[in-house]
Amino acid sequence: MTRRTSFLRPLIARTLQILKQVEYWLIAQLAMAVLWLLRRLPPDRALAFADRVARRIGPWFGRHSVAMTNLRNAYPEKTEQELEAIASDMWGNMARLAGEYVFLDRIFDFVPGSETSGRVEVQGEEIFVRIRDDGRPHIVFTAHTGNFELLPVAAASYELPVTALFRAPNNPYIAKYVFSTRAEAMGEMLASRAGAAFALARILERGGNIGVLVDQKFARGVRTTFFDRPCNTSPLVAKLARQYDCDVYPARSIRLPGNRFRLEVYDKLDLPRTEKGAVDVNATTQMLNDVVEGWVREHPGQWMWFHKRWQID
Repeated sequence: MTRRTSFLRPLIARTLQILKQVEYWLIAQLAMAVLWLLRRLPPDRALAFADRVARRIGPWFGRHSVAMTNLRNAYPEKTEQELEAIASDMWGNMARLAGEYVFLDRIFDFVPGSETSGRVEVQGEEIFVRIRDDGRPHIVFTAHTGNFELLPVAAASYELPVTALFRAPNNPYIAKYVFSTRAEAMGEMLASRAGAAFALARILERGGNIGVLVDQKFARGVRTTFFDRPCNTSPLVAKLARQYDCDVYPARSIRLPGNRFRLEVYDKLDLPRTEKGAVDVNATTQMLNDVVEGWVREHPGQWMWFHKRWQID
């Protein structure tokens, strides 16, 4: 390596880093401008507009081909037209999810104990109350279906403290906006990064409650199946349940017609155990996958098919 090359490499790396930050900033400004414009419209009109635009431009993104490959593998019996329809619904769902951030204060109108129906209905209210009053640690898991962001908002409405683990966007400017928006309505948030598992463990040690998304690829995870295809899945929930002997509850969001939502909280799972009585980590992780798969099969257009869920390194 020449002295000149040695000098230029750090300079090139630094320049590329600056350019990346500029790109992030520009994308964030565009995203904020779009959200600002949506905010000027009535919620129903704005969300319908976002849905229509996303269905048109979604197929032009590289992630669309990932989604279509995943759909073909998951549903080999479906026609290409049927798969395209699911992908189109997915893009519409994603656009609505993004737009709903700016209308969260107007969309979530659920009041515990109220007999008046609104945009949001909750099935399993008694489970929220039971978890709140139990005085023991609990884990609530969900998936990227419907508007999953409404689940911690619902928990907060019951004065049920839940620390939600979330994956921050790669764009730091958008991540800052998302975090501030989430934290304002959803309570305690914990970014998924190095040390997050230890932070969750400390919460459970204190008898607290945590919420976790379980449907993402995890390179160092447990070998499982999803839609009968091999994939790696994080064993975090199973390991924490085993270590702290806490109950695990499924919960999901279902998008309904008319910009309405049904949040469903299910009773605790009967977790698989080893011969010694400890939670079986591998079997429990597979059980969570099976629960999520059932949700996705029921409403395939409400799940994020563009993740590389089945890619195994």
